[in-house]
Amino acid sequence: MRYAVAIEKGDKRHAYGVVVPDLPGCFSAGDTLDDALVNAKEAILLHLEGLLDEKEAIPAPHPLEEHVKKRQWKGWTWALVEADLSEIDDKIERINITLPRRVLRVIDDAAKRAGESRSGYIARVGVAGAK
Repeated sequence: MRYAVAIEKGDKRHAYGVVVPDLPGCFSAGDTLDDALVNAKEAILLHLEGLLDEKEAIPAPHPLEEHVKKRQWKGWTWALVEADLSEIDDKIERINITLPRRVLRVIDDAAKRAGESRSGYIARVGVAGAK
C-alpha cells in the first residue's frame, strides 16, 4: 500500500515534519528529508500494527490528488510511502529449515526451559533479537 504523506519543511533548528492524512494520529519527523521519509514508513507500519492489535480495519489510502486539494495542506510537500503489509502480517506460515542436530537440541532445551513449543520459542527469540 502506498500512503500519501504531507511534509513540512525543516530548517537548521527544526526537523522535517511528516503527517499521514489517511492515518489520523500517525506522524513522524527527520533531520533530513530522506530521514523523514524513512521514519514515516516506520511510523506507518507501527500505526497499522497497532490497528491490527486492536482488531481495527486498516484504512485504504486515498489518491494523492484528494489530499493535495485540501486547504489545510496548502504549501506542504507531498510524497508517497510504500508500506509492505507483509512486514506486520501475523498469518502463520509453515516453513522447512535444516539445522544441525546439535543446534536443534540447544533450541529444544531452551524452549522446554521457557515452557514453549519449538516454533513459539524460535518466533519469540527471533523477534526479540531482530529489535
